[in-house]
Amino acid sequence: MRLARFSRNDTPQYAFVQKDASDGLNYLVVLDGHPLIGQVSPTGERIPLDADGVRLLSPVIPSKVYGLAKNYEAHAQFMFEHGQSTVEHAPAKPVVFMKPSTSVIGPDDPIVYPSYSQDMNFEPEVAVVMGRVAKDVPAERALDYVLGFTCVNDVTLRDLQQGDPMWTRAKGFDTSCPLGPWIVTKDEFDSSDAHISFTLNGEDVPEASGTTANLIHSIPEQIAFISSFSTLLPGDVILTGTPYASGALHPGDEAVVRVEGLGDLRNVVVQG
Repeated sequence: MRLARFSRNDTPQYAFVQKDASDGLNYLVVLDGHPLIGQVSPTGERIPLDADGVRLLSPVIPSKVYGLAKNYEAHAQFMFEHGQSTVEHAPAKPVVFMKPSTSVIGPDDPIVYPSYSQDMNFEPEVAVVMGRVAKDVPAERALDYVLGFTCVNDVTLRDLQQGDPMWTRAKGFDTSCPLGPWIVTKDEFDSSDAHISFTLNGEDVPEASGTTANLIHSIPEQIAFISSFSTLLPGDVILTGTPYASGALHPGDEAVVRVEGLGDLRNVVVQG
């Protein structure tokens, strides 16, 4: 099931996204209520996804976003080889950072390039969306607490990441966390072997692709680790790591994160 948050004439609503077998187009089946708060049911209204006045929003506005750094060995080695890290291999224990809710944007929203940076990078990833309150959750039960998954671009200011003692500005600036286009519920998505790819201005970037099968710390292990020190709330998001290479973004660039089974997340960079 695909769950979307959308705006119609500036009013946010939730819907299931369904493909019509007769015309092959996507439609929004509008829901009554909030899927992270209580039960929802279809209102009976059905809207074409490309209808006038309809815009997809970030599928959630989380209370917090956690991210895993260097959670693929290939990415850790890439950063070392390109002078972005002094450590050649991925760390043995999870390294976690945070992004504030104000960093979150949705599909087709602009990524704003701050004037105080000269080195913005893309990082395509799979994001976990929590569906239940989770505290001290064991790994073997972790997926029971998940609502579903979506695409994310963990946009990073690489020069600030190397220059600042903390990653708050580098990872947490406004518009640094594009999410979308919707949430695919966990019953319809295999998070253990999901293929991630990235296109820049319509061209594939093969060195940015990979699969979650190569995660160092699996998604259940990530949830267990984070919930051991922080209570995860419904709608909270975990960025699971970028699989291999990151690369530069510039004003005017079109960045598209693609995860097989989840969809495409498109954003354009604008100068701040």
